Order: sequence, then C-alpha cells, then structure tokens
Amino acid sequence: MKIVILDGYAANPGDLSWDAIAAQGELTVYDRTAPEDVISRIGDAEAVYTNKTVITNETLAACPKLKLISVLATGYNVVDTAAARARGITVCNVPAYSTRDVAQLVFALLLEVCHHVGHHAETVRQGRWTNSKDFCYWDYAPMALYGKTLGIVGFGQIGQAVAKLAKAFGMDVLVHTRTVRDCPDVTFCDLDTLLKKSDVVSLHCPLTDKTEQLIRKETIEKMKDGAILLNTGRGPLIDEQDVADALDTGKLAALGADVVSKEPIAADNPLLTAPNCYLTPHIAWATKDARVRLIAVSAENLRQFVNGTPQNVVN
Repeated sequence: MKIVILDGYAANPGDLSWDAIAAQGELTVYDRTAPEDVISRIGDAEAVYTNKTVITNETLAACPKLKLISVLATGYNVVDTAAARARGITVCNVPAYSTRDVAQLVFALLLEVCHHVGHHAETVRQGRWTNSKDFCYWDYAPMALYGKTLGIVGFGQIGQAVAKLAKAFGMDVLVHTRTVRDCPDVTFCDLDTLLKKSDVVSLHCPLTDKTEQLIRKETIEKMKDGAILLNTGRGPLIDEQDVADALDTGKLAALGADVVSKEPIAADNPLLTAPNCYLTPHIAWATKDARVRLIAVSAENLRQFVNGTPQNVVN
C-alpha cells in the first residue's frame, strides 16, 4: 500500500516517529504541500494523511486509487467529506487526543491575564527587583479567580475539562450549550444570561452558521464591563474588529486566543494592535504527549481500515 503524508511537519517536526504508519506500507512524508502539488503528491496512493492541506472533489477525481483519508487532527473541514463518501473513500479523524492539553492552555492564557507573568519576569531580568525599595512590586494588579464566574460556551469534552479546572480554582461555572448534560457542578443557562453574569467567557463551541461571529458588538454589549474573553475554539467565532474595539474602550479587559480567522495571522489583523490581547500561534494541541497520541491513533486508523473495521469515520 502506498501512503502519503501531505503536511507532517506541524505534528512531527522531527521529535517523533512515523514508524507505526510506515510499517503498514510504502510511506512518503512531506513537511508541507502547496495546493498546486496536492494531486501529484497523492498520485496513485491508496491512503493519504492531511492536517491542514485541503483535499477537494477535484483532487479526489484525479486520484482514483485513493481509499482512505486520515486527518491528523480532530477537525476535518479541510476534506470534502461528501465527495469522498460519494466515491467510496473513507475519511477518519483523531478525536479527543488533546482535550486536556487545550484546557491547560485556556488556563495558561487566563493566568497570564490575571498575573502578567511574562511581563513581571522580564522586569526582574531587567534589574527592577534588584533595585526595588520594597520586597515586591507589580505593574498590573493581580486578579484572583476564586469566586469569579466562568461562562463556557459549548460543552463538549474540552468545555467539560475546562469546567473541572475552573472548579478547582474555586470559580462558579455557567454553561451555554445545545445539549444539557448531567453535570451538577455547573449551571446551564441561555447565552444572554451567561454573557451578563460571567467575569470570564471561554468559547468551545463548533463553528457553524449560527456560531460564526457569535461574539460581536451586539453580544459584547451584553457582557460585564471589564470581562475577559478566551477563544481556543475557532477564530471566526468572534468578530475580530469588534473585539479589538472593545479592548480599545476597556469594555473587554483582555482577550486570550489561540486561534484567529486566518492562520497564519494576517499582518493587518486588528487584534495585533489591540491592547491587552494575548495571542498564541495555535499551539494548544501541540504538546508532545498530545502529538504522540495523535500519531498513534492515526496509525491505528490505517490499521483498522486495512482490517476492514474502520474507526473514527466522519463521513
């Protein structure tokens, strides 16, 4: 079996091994693949792995031997799944491999907002503590999380993991979601109530027509003055210009985000010049432990497909 990985660098920049996949066939790994090279690189392969490289109906039509597309991620919107299904091509993903890792980054962003650790560590290196007249100083008053309210929009596995961490910090948790679950430690409510009562709002809902730009001028106005917004879901869940404007006026105290509408981030993205805006380059999923799980499940996706018992099928 010929196997091609179109864009392996993000998942494995060299610190892990593709051996579990290579053991199952003739493997070719590309770090990155430009759109114009997708068809030629897949060629007569029967199995292809993609992370963010788009696989269209045109690609599928030009690669008739293709039988399996395994996405090196949980989201699979880069694949035309309907066209694949029509051609009898199985599409698999890797669910839940980075749930706790994403939840961890949510709180890394939130704690940075609360304590400005990076800033204060830099001032210490610059000598300010050495020359301080007092045993301590701060340029930004630290914020306590205990007793604050965290509003979680979307309550899948990541949202639930974030809720558990919030409870450990002594926070009250409000949840707005399509599916109410049996979770006695949180309070389910409508979106308006969540926005009105939350000190921190964290987005974990899928990107759909209904959730695109969920956080925009009209919904920001319903939020507490000085609320903190966190987005580790999808960039288009927020209207970036409206959020930047709210940061400029102080309506929002801070934004912590690991995703933006266009990635890599565009030079003219308004968030780049907004105050109190903490952006990370889509790294929540990228711990080594999570990537080890990602590759292991991806290899098992292929193994199960060959055995006639495909797993994690999304089409």
